[in-house]
Amino acid sequence: MAKLAKLDDIVSLCKRRGFIFQSSEIYGGLASCYDYGPLGVELKRNIRNAWWKHVVQMRDDVVGLDCSILMHPMAWKASGHADKFADLVTVCRKCGTRSRVDHLQDHQGSVEEHTEHIDIEAVQSKAAELSRKVCPACGTVGQFGEPMAFRLMFETRMGANVEDTMTLFLRPETAQGIFVNFRNVLDSTRVKIPFGIAQIGKSFRNEVTTKAFIFRTREFEQAELEFFCKPGTDEEWFEHWKQERFNWYINLGIRKENLRFREHAKDELAHYAKACVDIEYKFPFGSGDWQELEGIANRTDFDLRQHQRGIRTMNEWYDKKGDLTKITLKEEAEDYLKGPLAYFDEETRERYIPYVIEPSAGIDRSMLAFLVDAYDEEEVRGEQRNLLRFHPALAPIKAGIFPLVKKDGMPEIAMNIYQDLKRYFPVFYDEKGAIGRRYRRQDEAGTPFCVTVDGQTKEDNTVTIRHRDSMEQVRVPLDQVKSYLRDKLDL
Repeated sequence: MAKLAKLDDIVSLCKRRGFIFQSSEIYGGLASCYDYGPLGVELKRNIRNAWWKHVVQMRDDVVGLDCSILMHPMAWKASGHADKFADLVTVCRKCGTRSRVDHLQDHQGSVEEHTEHIDIEAVQSKAAELSRKVCPACGTVGQFGEPMAFRLMFETRMGANVEDTMTLFLRPETAQGIFVNFRNVLDSTRVKIPFGIAQIGKSFRNEVTTKAFIFRTREFEQAELEFFCKPGTDEEWFEHWKQERFNWYINLGIRKENLRFREHAKDELAHYAKACVDIEYKFPFGSGDWQELEGIANRTDFDLRQHQRGIRTMNEWYDKKGDLTKITLKEEAEDYLKGPLAYFDEETRERYIPYVIEPSAGIDRSMLAFLVDAYDEEEVRGEQRNLLRFHPALAPIKAGIFPLVKKDGMPEIAMNIYQDLKRYFPVFYDEKGAIGRRYRRQDEAGTPFCVTVDGQTKEDNTVTIRHRDSMEQVRVPLDQVKSYLRDKLDL
């Protein structure tokens, strides 16, 4: 099976077929920003729908949420993002290129790749290692300036007048919106721990360096689940969600040999995490090819405790004791259990702060993986056939509808089929060019089936249905086309 060998091939395919365009291209483009074209928007929507079906719709222990992108700045203060969510950057003294410290390669060829941003103070200790690092732009070794903190959150302002404006942030992740709504979900639904809250939405990070097309961008879409469980059961749920999420990619057509788990080492874990594993895909680019698709983390009770701490002086549940620095750890723990983000188990009569297991996937980079993995080339009767072997659930167009020729009533019959089917799933009508070329266009778009009205149709009321992958053609009665396709598409 031929695969895309380099990033330029992916970019060319996506533009040629209308999957992805450079943002503001007619003005020279905007770096690291992309627009999704007619096929791309359908593929992306199908990936979102597949994730939502797997994580929310098919489970009884997960509910959904759609939180505002703009949140009160105190939420980011409590979560630690306002103070610590930054990258350490350095500038090459020879060529002036700015790079992330953890992305610099040393002269022996190794490179650190941290997907979790860590405490700036902790990273400062790595400044001495810059003497071994290689500039990615000019190749010079050890000619870097002192590391500097680079804030990753985009700032904006809210308010009509200068006097009452407030500095806000575009959210760098969707998770915090879930945590601050934990009590709202408990009070408005009948969920009980263990349960999860899922969300898909845009996030924004002012990345120092972006890379590999839509793999890392400053505006991206996340699909995140925060699964709340009783302390002591967290390791079991962590293993559960590892397998659930790994199998999701395989069930949607990604080949198993292109996926792997990568456990985070102890010194790599975020300070709040008990464990973390990445699901990686073997992309045709980057260092070592293997790149993160999704992270599954055991975040312990860190997030709810942080927000409990953030609101403790603003709510009645906190018994003010004066100087907070004189409160004992025991007293602090007791206060947490009085707060709105604590959970009370009515059956066991226990009160505790739940642990959280978080599968966090990037929709954009998942889309890139599905595109790369689906691409294939083969020779058919002396001609090259390019195709995308999408799983039917992900295919942007489910069926192409063609009249063999533009006469003898064939276009009218084909149009009737098209008008009927488009009420149930996306279909495409095409009567231009030779039938072989029309098939090839749909193959490259990833369309699983093509329905052709031909001369035999008027004789016996049957049509030809062609399968994308095998190119097998079968005759199906007109009145069974819809049921045939819905069965094959599993709709």
